[in-house]
Amino acid sequence: MLCGLALALAALPSPARAGEPSTLRVASKSFTESVVLAEIAADLERAAGFAVEQQVGLGGSRVLWDALTSGAIDTYPEYTGTLLDEIFVGQDDDHGASGAPSRDRAWLADKLAARGIGMTGPLGFNNTYAIGMTAARARALGVATVSDLRARPELRFGFSNEFMSRHDGWPALRQRYGLPQEKVQGLDHDLAYRALAGGAIDATDLYTTDAEIRRYDLLPLRDDLQFFRRYDAVFLYRLEIATRLGPTAVKALERLSGRIDEATMVTLNARAKLDRTPQGEIAADFVRERFGIAVTPPAPGRTLALLHRVGEHLVLVGISLLAAILVAIPLGIVAAKQPRLGQVVLAVVGVVQTLPTLALLVFMIPFFGIGAVPAIVALFVYGLLPIVRNVHAGLSGIPDSLRESAEALGLTPWARLRLIELPLASPLVLAGIQSAAVINVGTATLGALIGAGGLGQPIFTGIRLDDMGLVLEGAIPASLLALAVQGLFELVERFLVPRGLRHRAETERPG
Repeated sequence: MLCGLALALAALPSPARAGEPSTLRVASKSFTESVVLAEIAADLERAAGFAVEQQVGLGGSRVLWDALTSGAIDTYPEYTGTLLDEIFVGQDDDHGASGAPSRDRAWLADKLAARGIGMTGPLGFNNTYAIGMTAARARALGVATVSDLRARPELRFGFSNEFMSRHDGWPALRQRYGLPQEKVQGLDHDLAYRALAGGAIDATDLYTTDAEIRRYDLLPLRDDLQFFRRYDAVFLYRLEIATRLGPTAVKALERLSGRIDEATMVTLNARAKLDRTPQGEIAADFVRERFGIAVTPPAPGRTLALLHRVGEHLVLVGISLLAAILVAIPLGIVAAKQPRLGQVVLAVVGVVQTLPTLALLVFMIPFFGIGAVPAIVALFVYGLLPIVRNVHAGLSGIPDSLRESAEALGLTPWARLRLIELPLASPLVLAGIQSAAVINVGTATLGALIGAGGLGQPIFTGIRLDDMGLVLEGAIPASLLALAVQGLFELVERFLVPRGLRHRAETERPG
């Protein structure tokens, strides 16, 4: 029944389902500007006659790049500085602002074409990095340039998680400027702005077109050693779409070249972040005003969209849990019956459980693309340990006297396992499956970062837009779903497991 409900909810209409030959897959990163640009591109493609499937709010640059080169998406907005310093790092000797943008673009075009990727002309604005502080704090400390930070080792830095590890991020910036700060932590980009405004950190990385600079009265410090190069916004696209969809698809993207200057982009970001205008409405207004095209993007009602997200979430959890049960129970039996091999099995599934969820999701993209499949594989991996461990504990805890009695009755090993051992271990087995299910309900929210949908979508959108209502729209159903799953398994246990065995399981259940 649960699987049927999940499939029914997941089948509810959603914007621009894929499957049509003329479908173009437009994606964006997980920050507002990227989402707005992707919405604008999607509107222009719809106006050109193409069905559009949107994957908004995915992870960072590497996630989108891997998805594009693997064919999981067709186009997304990117920045030339990111391509030079993150994607093709080490293949260009000229780092920093001294590199001529025209030469950079020609060099990039050749590199991209070799990977089957095309690039539009610059959209018209340079959204480079900057290090920023609140204006009041910077004035009080006499800090105006990045070099001035060298005299302030006590300052607390909080950078976006991607900036912490990028080749054009904190490690290289620290080396270039000789910065001594040690109080450095990684944060979500949008949360970093709030931490800066609230005084929890003293400096963070800014995108120079972000509306928060004006909102929080921030001062971008002058990059006096010219560390950051230009980050001209462009669209990357798969060259094969010109063959698959026709040249009109590429022409629709090229219409944006030179049409969005920095002031316009700041205004668009401000409408989304400060005025809380829906991004689809912002894009539609821009396309109408700039190109004279009236577009109404398809969008379900809010209730219908939430039901669809719940269905996606149930599918992710249900399929991954079923696969984990089918694999983990035999592994648990092997671990209990073969002690030496069992130690290896428990060690392997234990180590796998320690892998960071986001790292595992990103690792799956080259093999499975983006969407539900890599998320299901990751959830399957995380569901193994609780079940394997509990099956092993349940079977290992059966008294030897019961096994000897079964042998005296002439039962075969298979019959002993099926008729006696597994029924006796069933309370712990069910407890392991319940733990795996509850864990997966929570972990599945991260699948939204790779386009798997589910209840993580409104959560991450709400974080990005500083909209607590959207955060709760995903968080509350996810919490209720976890409680419902836990209650369902407790109900199943009451019907299937005798009271005496339930009491034994509660006293012997591993911590």
